[in-house]
Amino acid sequence: MSGELTALSLKAALEGLKARKFSAVELAHAHLEAIAAARPLNAYVLETPERALAMAEASDARLARGEGGRLEGAALGIKDLFCTEGVRSTACSRILGDFRPTYESTVTANLWRDGAVMLGKLNMDEFAMGSSNETSAFGPAINPWRSRSSNRPLTPGGSSGGSASAVAAELALGATATDTGGSIRQPASLTGTVGIKPTYGRCSRWGIVAFASSLDQAGPIARTVEDAAILLTSMSGHDPKDSTSLPAEVPDFASFVGQSVKGLKVGVPKEYRADGMPAEIEALWAQGVEWLREAGCEVVDVSLPQTKYALPAYYIIAPAEASSNLARYDGMRYGLRIDGPSLTDVYEATRAAGFGEEVKRRILIGAYVLSAGYYDAYYLKAQKVRRRIADDFAAAFEKVDALLTPTAPSAAFGLGDASADPVAMYLNDVFTVTVNLAGLPGLSLPAGLDAQGLPLGLQLIGRALDEGTLFRLAGAMEKAAAFQARPTRWWRGS
Repeated sequence: MSGELTALSLKAALEGLKARKFSAVELAHAHLEAIAAARPLNAYVLETPERALAMAEASDARLARGEGGRLEGAALGIKDLFCTEGVRSTACSRILGDFRPTYESTVTANLWRDGAVMLGKLNMDEFAMGSSNETSAFGPAINPWRSRSSNRPLTPGGSSGGSASAVAAELALGATATDTGGSIRQPASLTGTVGIKPTYGRCSRWGIVAFASSLDQAGPIARTVEDAAILLTSMSGHDPKDSTSLPAEVPDFASFVGQSVKGLKVGVPKEYRADGMPAEIEALWAQGVEWLREAGCEVVDVSLPQTKYALPAYYIIAPAEASSNLARYDGMRYGLRIDGPSLTDVYEATRAAGFGEEVKRRILIGAYVLSAGYYDAYYLKAQKVRRRIADDFAAAFEKVDALLTPTAPSAAFGLGDASADPVAMYLNDVFTVTVNLAGLPGLSLPAGLDAQGLPLGLQLIGRALDEGTLFRLAGAMEKAAAFQARPTRWWRGS
């Protein structure tokens, strides 16, 4: 029974709970057992079984009274970037130590308001800086998928690697994640899951540990398009505590899934045909175009000429904002503190011991591009490029309703394969960073397997605040792709 419960989609689990086919406590127990059996995946950095069972009991009581919320009893995992009141929240960095917030992030508060149950905190790249989950202070999360030709551990992507791994391995019905340059969509692509980065401002950033404030956005990772839509509806909403939160009405996103896409125009940007892109991804992209045509869409070629400048612009803007945001970690107020003979020594020793190598690298890059003499040459120029990229999208969306691209330039790669070369790692974001720079919604869905049996994803990009069209198109593509593959449970023998 436990395995059957964890294999349910979020929608099916919610329907089963309302029909009293099983209880929220049974559902939580099943997931807690699965998590305990899957510790070799290192998806969770903190399990919260007592809290999960207490929340599940409260959900059962509400369901018995007919008062259940939108997510009543749903067992979810929470990325360690979200502050959870009284529960250790570290952004998977040593510098935050045993930090236990006295407040709840707005996104998680919205989930608890709607009746969700927290199973624990999920692994991630330190401060969300990474594309493979290898920068985590708790060690890397492991992709539940394995290559047909090798048993070597693969990355689940990053920074939301724990979220993607947990959902793919059926250790949660869904998970919160964040996306600064692709950190929802790339892990979703590498694990055969669905992930959406909504429009910037759609979900509140309050209570989420900041990386790059003008790029960060929360969103869900789930196993189906409809599940992602259900989660996004609860996660979204205007928040006066976040000055960038949009005062926009939140539709029932799930209502768009299954709607006809006939007559919609979808653009295929020619600049996303990157040199050296695997033929399998090219073929899958072409297959996605055919699925949309068969569903009644008109597919047209479009141009986004500034695309080639997106990655360098992103890796100037994001580190610049990170260097500012991470200045607060100084050993004075919370987290790690390394004492020294002077205040400067405390700062230096604390930050040297507390931050990992990738975080230090980005702080140094950020401080450099913001320094006197270089601000105009780098940061200001990158912001101008960002504006041109947004203009490219605006021009494209005068002709089409959405864009279709690959999500990632490869399937899941082995741990350690790219960690020695930061530039090679940064190239994992080549198809995703443009969406963050322009503040647009982007959704990745599983569309097929490569020759080694590893999942590959396709990305849909939409107009600002038009996630509904993405869910319409993704629903049609999900139906056409009929992606049912699941990883083997090799970890149960560990």
